[in-house]
Amino acid sequence: MNDESLIRKVASGEIIELGHELSPTIPVSPNHPGFKMALLRRHGDMVREDGQSASNEMILMGGHTGTHLDALSHVSFKGKLHGGIDAYAAQIGTRFNKLGLETVKPIVTRGILLDVAGYKKVNTINPPEPITDKLLEKVAAAQSINIEPGDAVLIRSGWSAFWNDSSKYIGNESGVPGPDESAAKWLSKQGIGYTGHDSMAYEYLAPGSGHALLPAHTHLLVDSGIHIIENMDLDKLASLKIYEFLFVCLPLKFVGGTGSPVRPIAIVV
Repeated sequence: MNDESLIRKVASGEIIELGHELSPTIPVSPNHPGFKMALLRRHGDMVREDGQSASNEMILMGGHTGTHLDALSHVSFKGKLHGGIDAYAAQIGTRFNKLGLETVKPIVTRGILLDVAGYKKVNTINPPEPITDKLLEKVAAAQSINIEPGDAVLIRSGWSAFWNDSSKYIGNESGVPGPDESAAKWLSKQGIGYTGHDSMAYEYLAPGSGHALLPAHTHLLVDSGIHIIENMDLDKLASLKIYEFLFVCLPLKFVGGTGSPVRPIAIVV
């Protein structure tokens, strides 16, 4: 296949959105500010001589809002960021001078969906339970998927079904399903580049625990240098039984930032 036909094939592929819309009503992590938007200028506030008018908005939000990607500066362990970088020295000033979002390259890679809820024949893993390394192995085998270095592995528990119920979705009392530390270590052994899940915290939260401990974050971000994407919407991919696709995700280049809203897509050719 020549370059032109490859471009046409990709350009004509089906595009599937993997993220949620941003609005003031979306669930917000207790650790981060939420989303606010208001019109700063309305049509008619200023009208040019020829009758043209323009409108614009002001947006206020944290970097970890909605569907978003974690930079490697987001988590430290015992004072160290990924690569042994001193977290305290790296954050002097108003932004990180190492491992900020501007260092994250545009993501265009092979995407893999591991549909755990589908494997268990449920719409949602509820009550919540941990997604272990052994369970991911079984799902990958059932889907005839071989994970390769650099892949973006997206894990579906079906938890996005509660996106419009903030209390349930955040799950401080009920807990939230998600990959546990064993799953994180299994993923890093495959040499993946990125991983995402359809929950606020990515990883398993036991009932009543909140965000007290996040060992999967520590292993993925600090130990392994693997970016995490949270609050994904993977239901359409799962309904179509699409487990392999071209994954595109572009974080904003906030200099020294720790998180960026993203609009991830799957291109199916």
